[in-house]
Amino acid sequence: MMSTGALAAPASPLLQMGSSELKGALKSRYDTAVAAAGDASLRAAQDSRWTWAVEAKNQCGIALGFMKSGTRDADSINKCDDFVARLSAPPPPPVPAAASAPPALDCTAPAVSIFFDWNMDTPLPEGAATISQVTQSAAQCGWTRFGITGYTDTSGSKGYNDALSLRRAQNVAGLMAQGGIAMDAMTASGLGETQLKIETADNVREPMNRRVEVTASAN
Repeated sequence: MMSTGALAAPASPLLQMGSSELKGALKSRYDTAVAAAGDASLRAAQDSRWTWAVEAKNQCGIALGFMKSGTRDADSINKCDDFVARLSAPPPPPVPAAASAPPALDCTAPAVSIFFDWNMDTPLPEGAATISQVTQSAAQCGWTRFGITGYTDTSGSKGYNDALSLRRAQNVAGLMAQGGIAMDAMTASGLGETQLKIETADNVREPMNRRVEVTASAN
Protein backbone atom coordinates (compact mmCIF):
# COMPACT_ATOMS: atom_id res chain seq x y z
CA MET A 1 0.00 0.00 0.00
CA MET A 2 1.54 3.28 -1.01
CA SER A 3 1.41 6.40 1.13
CA THR A 4 0.53 9.83 -0.18
CA GLY A 5 0.73 13.32 1.25
CA ALA A 6 -0.13 16.93 0.58
CA LEU A 7 1.09 20.24 1.84
CA ALA A 8 -1.05 21.48 4.73
CA ALA A 9 -2.76 24.84 4.42
CA PRO A 10 -1.08 27.58 6.50
CA ALA A 11 -2.65 28.59 9.82
CA SER A 12 -5.30 31.22 9.12
CA PRO A 13 -5.76 34.44 11.13
CA LEU A 14 -9.48 33.61 11.02
CA LEU A 15 -8.83 31.21 13.89
CA GLN A 16 -8.20 34.21 16.17
CA MET A 17 -11.66 35.69 15.54
CA GLY A 18 -14.66 35.48 17.84
CA SER A 19 -17.42 33.09 16.81
CA SER A 20 -19.77 35.70 15.32
CA GLU A 21 -17.02 37.42 13.37
CA LEU A 22 -15.65 34.07 12.19
CA LYS A 23 -19.05 32.96 10.88
CA GLY A 24 -19.34 36.20 8.91
CA ALA A 25 -15.85 35.84 7.45
CA LEU A 26 -16.46 32.23 6.44
CA LYS A 27 -19.84 33.10 4.89
CA SER A 28 -18.25 35.93 2.90
CA ARG A 29 -15.54 33.58 1.59
CA TYR A 30 -18.12 30.89 0.81
CA ASP A 31 -20.22 33.37 -1.22
CA THR A 32 -17.11 34.50 -3.12
CA ALA A 33 -16.22 30.90 -3.92
CA VAL A 34 -19.76 29.98 -5.04
CA ALA A 35 -19.85 32.94 -7.43
CA ALA A 36 -16.43 32.06 -8.85
CA ALA A 37 -17.23 28.36 -9.23
CA GLY A 38 -20.28 29.32 -11.31
CA ASP A 39 -18.33 31.70 -13.55
CA ALA A 40 -18.04 30.10 -17.00
CA SER A 41 -15.22 32.42 -18.04
CA LEU A 42 -13.19 31.46 -14.99
CA ARG A 43 -13.76 27.77 -15.71
CA ALA A 44 -12.48 28.28 -19.26
CA ALA A 45 -9.38 30.23 -18.17
CA GLN A 46 -6.02 28.56 -18.68
CA ASP A 47 -5.00 28.56 -15.02
CA SER A 48 -6.00 26.96 -11.70
CA ARG A 49 -8.41 29.56 -10.35
CA TRP A 50 -11.58 27.56 -11.08
CA THR A 51 -10.14 24.55 -9.24
CA TRP A 52 -9.39 26.79 -6.25
CA ALA A 53 -12.94 28.18 -6.47
CA VAL A 54 -14.48 24.70 -6.24
CA GLU A 55 -12.19 23.70 -3.40
CA ALA A 56 -12.83 26.98 -1.57
CA LYS A 57 -16.58 26.40 -1.84
CA ASN A 58 -16.20 22.86 -0.47
CA GLN A 59 -13.90 23.77 2.41
CA CYS A 60 -15.75 26.95 3.43
CA GLY A 61 -19.01 24.98 3.37
CA ILE A 62 -17.47 22.33 5.61
CA ALA A 63 -16.17 24.98 8.02
CA LEU A 64 -19.62 26.62 8.18
CA GLY A 65 -21.21 23.23 8.82
CA PHE A 66 -18.93 22.72 11.80
CA MET A 67 -19.71 26.22 13.09
CA LYS A 68 -23.44 25.35 13.15
CA SER A 69 -22.62 22.72 15.79
CA GLY A 70 -20.41 25.14 17.71
CA THR A 71 -17.15 23.57 16.51
CA ARG A 72 -14.16 25.32 14.99
CA ASP A 73 -12.61 22.88 12.51
CA ALA A 74 -9.12 24.30 12.06
CA ASP A 75 -8.38 22.16 9.00
CA SER A 76 -11.37 23.33 6.94
CA ILE A 77 -11.00 26.95 8.15
CA ASN A 78 -7.34 27.00 7.13
CA LYS A 79 -8.14 25.46 3.75
CA CYS A 80 -11.11 27.78 3.18
CA ASP A 81 -8.96 30.84 3.76
CA ASP A 82 -6.04 29.44 1.76
CA PHE A 83 -8.08 28.48 -1.32
CA VAL A 84 -9.94 31.82 -1.34
CA ALA A 85 -6.59 33.62 -1.09
CA ARG A 86 -5.33 31.66 -4.09
CA LEU A 87 -8.56 32.37 -5.95
CA SER A 88 -8.34 36.08 -5.13
CA ALA A 89 -4.72 36.44 -6.24
CA PRO A 90 -4.23 38.22 -9.56
CA PRO A 91 -4.27 35.77 -12.48
CA PRO A 92 -0.96 35.17 -14.24
CA PRO A 93 -0.33 37.60 -17.10
CA PRO A 94 -1.31 36.29 -20.55
CA VAL A 95 1.47 34.71 -22.58
CA PRO A 96 2.16 36.64 -25.77
CA ALA A 97 0.94 34.89 -28.89
CA ALA A 98 4.48 34.43 -30.17
CA ALA A 99 5.71 32.80 -26.97
CA SER A 100 5.84 29.01 -26.80
CA ALA A 101 5.96 28.66 -23.00
CA PRO A 102 2.88 26.93 -21.49
CA PRO A 103 0.70 28.76 -18.94
CA ALA A 104 2.02 28.79 -15.40
CA LEU A 105 0.62 26.04 -13.16
CA ASP A 106 0.16 25.96 -9.41
CA CYS A 107 1.78 22.62 -8.59
CA THR A 108 1.06 22.56 -4.88
CA ALA A 109 0.26 18.88 -4.23
CA PRO A 110 -3.54 18.73 -4.14
CA ALA A 111 -5.78 17.40 -1.41
CA VAL A 112 -9.24 17.70 -2.91
CA SER A 113 -12.72 16.44 -2.01
CA ILE A 114 -15.17 15.07 -4.56
CA PHE A 115 -18.82 15.07 -3.41
CA PHE A 116 -21.75 12.75 -4.23
CA ASP A 117 -25.53 12.72 -4.12
CA TRP A 118 -27.17 10.45 -1.55
CA ASN A 119 -26.72 6.73 -2.32
CA MET A 120 -24.88 7.52 -5.57
CA ASP A 121 -21.41 6.28 -6.52
CA THR A 122 -20.76 8.70 -9.41
CA PRO A 123 -19.51 12.22 -8.61
CA LEU A 124 -21.53 15.40 -8.91
CA PRO A 125 -20.67 17.36 -12.12
CA GLU A 126 -18.41 19.80 -10.29
CA GLY A 127 -16.52 16.85 -8.80
CA ALA A 128 -15.91 15.37 -12.23
CA ALA A 129 -14.58 18.76 -13.35
CA THR A 130 -12.20 18.85 -10.36
CA ILE A 131 -10.92 15.37 -11.27
CA SER A 132 -10.26 16.61 -14.80
CA GLN A 133 -8.26 19.56 -13.47
CA VAL A 134 -6.12 17.25 -11.32
CA THR A 135 -5.41 14.78 -14.12
CA GLN A 136 -4.57 17.52 -16.61
CA SER A 137 -2.00 18.98 -14.21
CA ALA A 138 -0.46 15.68 -13.04
CA ALA A 139 2.16 15.18 -15.74
CA GLN A 140 3.36 18.78 -15.80
CA CYS A 141 3.52 18.94 -12.00
CA GLY A 142 5.26 15.58 -11.59
CA TRP A 143 2.54 13.98 -9.44
CA THR A 144 3.12 10.23 -9.64
CA ARG A 145 1.17 8.74 -6.72
CA PHE A 146 -2.45 9.23 -5.75
CA GLY A 147 -4.48 8.15 -2.73
CA ILE A 148 -8.22 7.92 -3.34
CA THR A 149 -10.39 7.32 -0.26
CA GLY A 150 -14.18 7.05 -0.29
CA TYR A 151 -16.59 7.88 2.54
CA THR A 152 -20.35 7.93 3.16
CA ASP A 153 -22.76 9.63 5.52
CA THR A 154 -24.34 7.64 8.36
CA SER A 155 -27.54 6.66 6.55
CA GLY A 156 -27.67 2.93 5.76
CA SER A 157 -25.95 -0.07 7.31
CA LYS A 158 -22.22 -0.24 7.96
CA GLY A 159 -21.71 -3.06 5.47
CA TYR A 160 -23.61 -1.24 2.73
CA ASN A 161 -21.72 1.99 3.38
CA ASP A 162 -18.34 0.25 3.33
CA ALA A 163 -19.13 -1.13 -0.14
CA LEU A 164 -20.60 2.19 -1.36
CA SER A 165 -17.54 4.15 -0.22
CA LEU A 166 -15.24 1.75 -2.07
CA ARG A 167 -17.30 2.03 -5.27
CA ARG A 168 -17.08 5.81 -5.03
CA ALA A 169 -13.29 5.64 -4.72
CA GLN A 170 -13.01 3.14 -7.57
CA ASN A 171 -15.20 5.27 -9.84
CA VAL A 172 -13.07 8.35 -9.15
CA ALA A 173 -9.97 6.25 -9.93
CA GLY A 174 -11.64 5.17 -13.18
CA LEU A 175 -12.27 8.78 -14.19
CA MET A 176 -8.68 9.65 -13.38
CA ALA A 177 -7.50 6.69 -15.48
CA GLN A 178 -9.57 8.02 -18.38
CA GLY A 179 -7.65 11.28 -17.92
CA GLY A 180 -4.32 9.50 -18.29
CA ILE A 181 -3.37 8.46 -14.74
CA ALA A 182 -1.96 4.91 -14.60
CA MET A 183 -4.04 2.53 -12.47
CA ASP A 184 -0.92 1.31 -10.64
CA ALA A 185 -0.22 4.90 -9.56
CA MET A 186 -3.47 4.99 -7.57
CA THR A 187 -4.60 3.34 -4.35
CA ALA A 188 -8.38 3.29 -3.92
CA SER A 189 -9.99 2.42 -0.58
CA GLY A 190 -13.32 2.86 1.17
CA LEU A 191 -13.75 3.81 4.81
CA GLY A 192 -17.55 3.91 4.90
CA GLU A 193 -19.08 6.18 7.51
CA THR A 194 -15.85 6.71 9.47
CA GLN A 195 -13.92 10.02 9.70
CA LEU A 196 -17.01 12.17 9.19
CA LYS A 197 -16.45 15.75 8.07
CA ILE A 198 -19.63 16.76 9.88
CA GLU A 199 -20.37 14.74 13.02
CA THR A 200 -23.96 13.47 12.97
CA ALA A 201 -26.12 10.87 14.64
CA ASP A 202 -26.76 7.54 12.91
CA ASN A 203 -28.99 7.51 9.80
CA VAL A 204 -28.41 11.18 8.94
CA ARG A 205 -28.01 12.22 5.28
CA GLU A 206 -25.19 14.77 5.46
CA PRO A 207 -23.90 15.94 2.03
CA MET A 208 -20.44 16.90 3.31
CA ASN A 209 -19.81 13.32 4.49
CA ARG A 210 -20.57 11.78 1.09
CA ARG A 211 -17.19 12.28 -0.50
CA VAL A 212 -13.98 10.93 -1.98
CA GLU A 213 -10.73 12.55 -0.92
CA VAL A 214 -7.86 12.61 -3.43
CA THR A 215 -4.29 13.30 -2.39
CA ALA A 216 -1.21 13.38 -4.61
CA SER A 217 2.54 13.36 -4.22
CA ALA A 218 5.60 13.26 -6.41
CA ASN A 219 7.17 10.21 -4.79
